[in-house]
Amino acid sequence: MDFPVTELEPRAAAVRATDDEVQVDLVDGRRLAVPLVWFPRLLHASDAQRGNFELIGDGEGIHWPDVDEDISVRGLLIGLPSVEYPPGTAQRA
Repeated sequence: MDFPVTELEPRAAAVRATDDEVQVDLVDGRRLAVPLVWFPRLLHASDAQRGNFELIGDGEGIHWPDVDEDISVRGLLIGLPSVEYPPGTAQRA
C-alpha cells in the first residue's frame, strides 16, 4: 500500500513542557514524553518561555523563540537529545 510521505512523517499536534518533561501529542494519537534535562535551554527557561512555542513544518518540528530551541519530532521518536546535552549521558531508544 502506498502512503504519501506527509502521512508517514511524524507530526506534533500539541506540546507541553512540565518541570520534568517535554510532552508531545502526535496527530496519529501517540503521545511522547522525554526528559526536559535533554534540552538545557528549555530546562533553564521560565514557564512562560516554555509555553511560548510554535509548530513548524506542519508539526514536523517545534520552535521556542524565546530560548532559540528547535526540536524535530522525528528526533524525539528516535531518542536524540539536544547537542548541548552532555555526551554519553542520554539514554538511547
